[in-house]
Amino acid sequence: MNPNLMMMLSNLEAEEAMFIQNLIKDYSEDQQKTFVMMYQNKRRDSTLILVTTVVGFFGFAGIQRFLTDQIGMGILYFFTGGLCFIGTIVDLVNYKSLAFEYNQKAAYETLHLMKTWNQ
Repeated sequence: MNPNLMMMLSNLEAEEAMFIQNLIKDYSEDQQKTFVMMYQNKRRDSTLILVTTVVGFFGFAGIQRFLTDQIGMGILYFFTGGLCFIGTIVDLVNYKSLAFEYNQKAAYETLHLMKTWNQ
């Protein structure tokens, strides 16, 4: 992989970086660059998920679920106080997996969008 692309991916956690590298390894350098630029705009940083989960204890519960496109769960968290704080605590423990699952989905959507454009 191009060193410039590696620098663009340097802010990713190890598991996510490995996933992305394996996902785009068979693409040309231009396609990889396009993918990384599109993906960077869609992905969610795990720190953002952590901070928004903590905000759920002090006010608006469920922001992390809205950010990961889980609108139904976000509404449920909002109206139940983060499922009486239990769901918020669980999300606090699992914030990295919430971000990684969302980012995997965003990566596949980005690839699909690129394939659609190339047809």
